[in-house]
Amino acid sequence: MPRVLITNDDGYRAPGIRALAPAIAALGYDVLVVAPLLDESGVGSARAGLVNRPVRTATEVENGVTYVGIEGTPAGAVTLAQAGAFGPPPDLVLSGINRGLNIGVSIFHSGTVAAALTAAETGTSAVAVSLDSEAPGHWPTAATIAGEALGWIADEPAGTVLTINVPDRPLEQLAGVRHASLAVNRRTRLVAATGPAGEPMVVIERTPHAPAVPGTDEALLAEGFVTVTPIVGIREVRDDAAATALAKRLTR
Repeated sequence: MPRVLITNDDGYRAPGIRALAPAIAALGYDVLVVAPLLDESGVGSARAGLVNRPVRTATEVENGVTYVGIEGTPAGAVTLAQAGAFGPPPDLVLSGINRGLNIGVSIFHSGTVAAALTAAETGTSAVAVSLDSEAPGHWPTAATIAGEALGWIADEPAGTVLTINVPDRPLEQLAGVRHASLAVNRRTRLVAATGPAGEPMVVIERTPHAPAVPGTDEALLAEGFVTVTPIVGIREVRDDAAATALAKRLTR
C-alpha cells in the first residue's frame, strides 16, 4: 500500500488528526503523521525559516500510531517529509481533519489546504478534508470520506489535489457527494480596529449576506452534501500583454 503523510494545521494533538490517522492505518496504508506542534490555522503555505536550521520536534504514540509534532507550519511538515526527514517520502498526502469548514476562494489562506497544494508542488497528489463545525461530533464520518477519497486519488495523475468539506452528521445522514465551485466569501469581512495601547489591528466581523449561490461549496454544504472541489496552485496565465506593454513603455 502507498505511504501516506497525514498532516493538519490544528496541531499534532488535535482530535481531527487523532481520529484520521488510525482510520487510514486500518485501511492498510503505511501512515506517517507529521504536523505542527501548535495550532497553525490560517498560515497558508508559509514555511519561512525551514531551510538550514534544526527543527524542534516532539513524538507521541497513541493506539499504535506515531505522531510527530514539528515547530513549523503544515507546509513545512509536508516539505520535511517530502525531503526524507522522516524516512521514505510519502506517495500521497492527506491533510486534516480540519475543525471547521474551508470553503470559497478564501481557502488560499488555509493551512489545511496549503499543505495539500505544497505536496502537489513536487507532483504528490493530496486531499484536504474539513468538517463543518467548530465543535465537531462526527469525526468518523469525515475519516471515512477521507479514506475513500485517498483510494480514488491514488490512481489519478500526479499532483491531483482535492479539497473536501464534510457536514458534521452521521454518515447515513449525508445528502450525498457533489462537485462544488468555490464561493465568494460573503460570511465575514476584515475591519481595521485599534488595540488597547492604540496600536492598529484587524478584527473579523460577520456580515449578513444574500442566499448562497447554487452549486457552490457554501450552498451544497448547507444542504448536507459532501463537497468536492479539485484545485491547483499558482500557475501562469498565458498572456504576454503585460510584458509587451511594459517593453513599449520603457522604449518610448
